[in-house]
Amino acid sequence: MEMEMDYVTEFPHIHMDRRPMKRPRLAWGFNQPQQKAQSWVYNGQDVGNLTSFGPSRAHPDHTSLFEKGLDQTVSPPWRDDDKDGHYMFALGENLTSRYKIYRKVGEGTFGQVLECWDRETKEMVAIKPENVLFVSPEYVKIPDEVMTCSAIRETCYSRLPKSNAIKVIDLGSAAYEHQDHNYIVSTRHYRAPEVILGLGWSYPCDMWSVGCILVELCSGEALFQTHENLEHLAMMERVLGPLPQHMLKTADRHAEKYVKKGKLDWPAAATSTESIKAVLIVPANSAC
Repeated sequence: MEMEMDYVTEFPHIHMDRRPMKRPRLAWGFNQPQQKAQSWVYNGQDVGNLTSFGPSRAHPDHTSLFEKGLDQTVSPPWRDDDKDGHYMFALGENLTSRYKIYRKVGEGTFGQVLECWDRETKEMVAIKPENVLFVSPEYVKIPDEVMTCSAIRETCYSRLPKSNAIKVIDLGSAAYEHQDHNYIVSTRHYRAPEVILGLGWSYPCDMWSVGCILVELCSGEALFQTHENLEHLAMMERVLGPLPQHMLKTADRHAEKYVKKGKLDWPAAATSTESIKAVLIVPANSAC
């Protein structure tokens, strides 16, 4: 089997959040024998210079862009997920009999988004392979430029909503209150301090995330642009003032290294001068 493409560029994976837990993925078919993945299978790469993919972002069939002779109804070969728990795919193969994978367009803590050709509607759509969630292109537009890994703005709304009500549309990491909770939850930029300090979490961490998202919607920039725990906590203190003493004193063994003499060990424990500069860029609480 051969793939027809121009060139492959590495999709940025620097500082990617680790997925702590995932639900088992449903099989694509019943009684399907396990097949060995081909040597050209890869994950996390993008394809450039596909000039035949025109401005209309529609094509009668993208078979010629990827490979020849592949049955449109064939399921993808069985293969393990990658080290982050994400679905392993190959450009041009079928996600299902309806969707053909064109490229990867985004990735977050708990999954990734693939741009696929919908054979039924004859248009490009965004798919989360972890739960085969269809995102309507009427409401969501995938930007053409390369996007960051964990920003929630990977999906840009193409029209203003009629209501300002906040709706949960992805329950992939949701948990019942009586269930065991994962140690780490939430996308990095919207993660609450109690999660970072290992204090356990509940509904308040969702309110924290909503607040961070509202700031981003108003300003156009993520408030806490970081991928380091100590740096993240220092940014919080710069915006909101010192973290409460009871939180710092009860930090678990994984996070106690961020605390010294009852205070956040900053900037003494900063990993680099760049980290200190990143915190100083964040608006101080007097400016918020």
